[in-house]
Amino acid sequence: MKGLTLSRKEQGRVRALNQVLEGVWNVSETARVTGLSERQVWRLLAAYRREGVKALAHGNRGRKPRNAASEELVEKVVVLARDRYGGFNHTHLTEMLKEVEGISLSRSSVRRILTGAGMRSPRKRRPPKHRSRRERLPCEGMMLQIDGSPHDWLEGRGPKLTLIGAIDDATGKVPYALFREQEDAQGYFLLMRRVVSDYGIPLAVYHDGHSIFKRNDNGKETIDEQLEGRRRPTQFGRLLEELNITSISACSPQAKGRIERLWGTFQDRLISELRLAGASTLEEADKVLWDFLPRYNRRFAIAAEKPDKAFVKPGKQFKPEQVFCFKYQRTVGSDNVVRLGKQRLQITPCNGRVSYVHAKVEVHERMDGSLAVYCQGQCLLTTPAPLETPVLRTKRGARTDSVGPAEAAPVLRCHELPKGKPPLPRKPAPDHPWRGRYRVLTERS
Repeated sequence: MKGLTLSRKEQGRVRALNQVLEGVWNVSETARVTGLSERQVWRLLAAYRREGVKALAHGNRGRKPRNAASEELVEKVVVLARDRYGGFNHTHLTEMLKEVEGISLSRSSVRRILTGAGMRSPRKRRPPKHRSRRERLPCEGMMLQIDGSPHDWLEGRGPKLTLIGAIDDATGKVPYALFREQEDAQGYFLLMRRVVSDYGIPLAVYHDGHSIFKRNDNGKETIDEQLEGRRRPTQFGRLLEELNITSISACSPQAKGRIERLWGTFQDRLISELRLAGASTLEEADKVLWDFLPRYNRRFAIAAEKPDKAFVKPGKQFKPEQVFCFKYQRTVGSDNVVRLGKQRLQITPCNGRVSYVHAKVEVHERMDGSLAVYCQGQCLLTTPAPLETPVLRTKRGARTDSVGPAEAAPVLRCHELPKGKPPLPRKPAPDHPWRGRYRVLTERS
C-alpha cells in the first residue's frame, strides 16, 4: 500500500464499491454510475474484498513495456544524434536512423529519447499567424513556382551559394534544383531546360519581381519598344514567350509561400545532409542535392487532385539549343563580321548568299559558351575573326620596333614632368637641309 497512487477514475470506483459494501447501492446501480458492466463490478468487488485498494490499480503499473527500447539502443540513438547526425531535426533524424542505420523507431520515441537526454530539436518555428492559403491547382504541371535562395549552405566549408529550384503547385514535387554561385539568368535557363527535358513544358511559372524575370518599368523605352508598343522582355521572359509559358509575378513573398516554405525545409534538412557528406564545393553540393531530391519527393510530395498531367511535350522539331540560349540582335559590319562583346565572328558565304553586309542577324550564346549566328531562321557558317587594332593594343599593350619593351622610355604625365627650367629650343646645324633650302630661296629672291 505504501506509495500507491490512484487515478481519479480509480478513486471514484473505490467510493462506489464502498457504497456497495455499506449496502447503500446495489451492483446494478453501481454499474450505471461507473459505466461498467455488472460482471465487471462483481469482479472488482471480489478483488477489493481480498486485496483492498491495491486491487483497483492496473496490473502493469510500474512495469517496463515489452516493446520499450533497450538502454543500449537509447544510448546509441543519443550518441548518433550528438555526433554524426548533429543538427538534424527529430523527424529527419527518425528517417535517417531507419534508412541508414537500420533503427526503426517512431518520431515520438526519438523525440522522447532526445528530450530525456536534454537535446531539443534544433529547428525553431515561428509563432503561427492567420493567413488564408490559396487552393492548389488540380493538375501537375499547371504551374511551377521558381525562386532562388542565397544562403550559407556549406556552413563555412566553402563559398556561399544560391540554390535555384522549382516546386509544382499541385503536388509539392521538386522537379529539379541546382546550386549556383549567385542568382543569375543562366541558372534559371538550366533549370527550365531540365524540367522541359524530363517532364515537359508547364503552363505557367510563378516568380517574384527580380530583374531576371521582368524589366524595371521606370526605365526609358527605346525607339523600337515605342514602335512595338511594349517593353521588350528579359532573356528569361523571352524564353517563356517562346515556350508559350504564362509568366505570373507575385506581389509578396507570402503569395509564393509554397516555395518559401520549401527553402525553410531545405535549409534544415539539406544543410544537415551536406554537413554529413562533408561537401565543400559547388560540384559536391550538387551531387548531394540530386541524391536528396528523390527522397524528398517520396517523403513530402502528394498526389494531385486530378491524375492528368498538364505538361506539354515538345514536338519533334523542337531544338533545345536554339531556345535555351541568350539571344542578341546585331547588324553585320561591312567586312561581314559580327561583334558580341569582345568576340568577333567572320561570316563566310553560305545558304546561297555571298555577303551578309548590313544584314540583321541574331547571335545565340549557348549554355556551353559557344556562339551561333542566325539570319531568317537559318544558321550561318562562321569562323573566329581577328580583333581590331585598338582592341589588340589594349589587350597586348603598346610596343615599338626601335625600342624594346624593357628599353621603352617611360610615359610622363602632366603631374610627373621634371622640375626646373624648361629646355631651350634646339638650333639647327649649319648643314641642316632646312638651312640649305632657305639659302636657295633667299638667293632666288
